[in-house]
Amino acid sequence: MTMISSTILASGQNPDFLKMVEYGIKAPSGHNTQPWKFKLSENSIDVYPNLSKELPVVDGNHRELFISLGCAVENICIASNEFGYSYQTEIIKQDSLSFIRIELQKSEVAKNSLFTQIDKRQTNRHVYKSETIKTNTIDELKKVNIKKPVSIYFYQKGGNDFSKLCEYIYHGNEILYTNNDFKIELLDWIRFNSRHVQQERDGLAYNVLGSPSLHKWIGRLIVKSFLTPKSQNKTEKKNLNSSSHLVLIATQDNTVENWIVAGIALERFLLKCTELGIAVAFSNQPCEVNTLSDEVRKNISIYNNYPMLLMRIGYADPMPYSARKELKDVIIE
Repeated sequence: MTMISSTILASGQNPDFLKMVEYGIKAPSGHNTQPWKFKLSENSIDVYPNLSKELPVVDGNHRELFISLGCAVENICIASNEFGYSYQTEIIKQDSLSFIRIELQKSEVAKNSLFTQIDKRQTNRHVYKSETIKTNTIDELKKVNIKKPVSIYFYQKGGNDFSKLCEYIYHGNEILYTNNDFKIELLDWIRFNSRHVQQERDGLAYNVLGSPSLHKWIGRLIVKSFLTPKSQNKTEKKNLNSSSHLVLIATQDNTVENWIVAGIALERFLLKCTELGIAVAFSNQPCEVNTLSDEVRKNISIYNNYPMLLMRIGYADPMPYSARKELKDVIIE
């Protein structure tokens, strides 16, 4: 955990709340955009969308952005118990803006065993070890506290639905990687060397992607040459073949409220995976392309729910961690 700067402490903010936010910003987000802002008051933390970090091509309706906010909220809530606070969450809509308020009260509360996993959680985008996760371990994942309107579905490699979802992923790459705007958006969030990472402290770092350190302009040229459907699907097939299961999170409705609740459930699931030593990476193409999302609803057994996120899971060696913004960059005064 990073040290809270003296400037932030001098602002009079509650140090416990600041620590909670530090855990909040360790949540996952699309392209590691970290699309959140936090406002601290005497008894609450408000979590706002930061639309300057939106991904208009791949996430035009902000679904993944609000899922990320839900993940950050769950981290804060877990951390609040660790620091001796109870919490209540509320989704608030003001005009066209939705945000989440976490009401906090000092009290005797049980600590959450997943707290220690927040620092360890990571998205591991690389080839896994081709080991099947045992049934009893999958059963542990199924016990994660995920309630309506969110549902979670598991598909083991070799099964019919696993194969169908793989085809949707490949088709998604064919659609996305022939879209020049998508490729420009992706390139804008890649950080090509350690200096670039430290300058921005967000985005997809070269070492997290398993790429060599390159000068920015050379890196853009080289990476752009690989942003083709054929190249992406070659990598995708290796990744999927090395995985044990695909996991789909879906919701009853396709609303902001459902997106946020899906994010809360997602973070619980990711932290449990971390606790069990299971690697996770996102393969969200079938959820990001509307025509494919509609096909998943019709052709995969999710009871006409809306697909929110698709992940592959398995066993893998840990990778470097993504950089995070400093508190001063995400706190609203």
